[in-house]
Amino acid sequence: MSAIVAFVGRVMMAALFVLAGINKLGALAATDSYFQSLGLPANFALPAAVFEIAAGLAIALGIFTRLFALLLAGFCLVTAVLAHNNFADPAQAANFLKNVALAGGFLVLFAQRHMSWSYDTMRERRKADSAVRAAELRAERAEGRVEGARDVRIPNNEV
Repeated sequence: MSAIVAFVGRVMMAALFVLAGINKLGALAATDSYFQSLGLPANFALPAAVFEIAAGLAIALGIFTRLFALLLAGFCLVTAVLAHNNFADPAQAANFLKNVALAGGFLVLFAQRHMSWSYDTMRERRKADSAVRAAELRAERAEGRVEGARDVRIPNNEV
């Protein structure tokens, strides 16, 4: 059950960034103007939108989960400091705290070594299975049960 809950939570966190990136793409000029008012460079909206979409999809699918969780944690903290630092405005204060909480969630995701239902987990299993099969093959060759085992050369330093 916890694997399902972790997967759903990961997808929910990712959806926020995918949708935010899509919204930025839909209003690039307005987003760029807003970013410039924050002191960010011109034409920063497109890279930010692409990053949000790519990172969100990576988290949802579990591709390089730990890397993107760390990147999104940093992104949330930078966004909180740069864009939501007017604590006199209750909406900005709430957005600041939301971004800090999201950063905390991404740090927890980064700390998880094993993520169920992810590409990362499938890749790790495949790697472990390959290592086991390679060890079995080496053992069979050592016992002479594999065809062509006599052709295997042993380096001089192992004799």
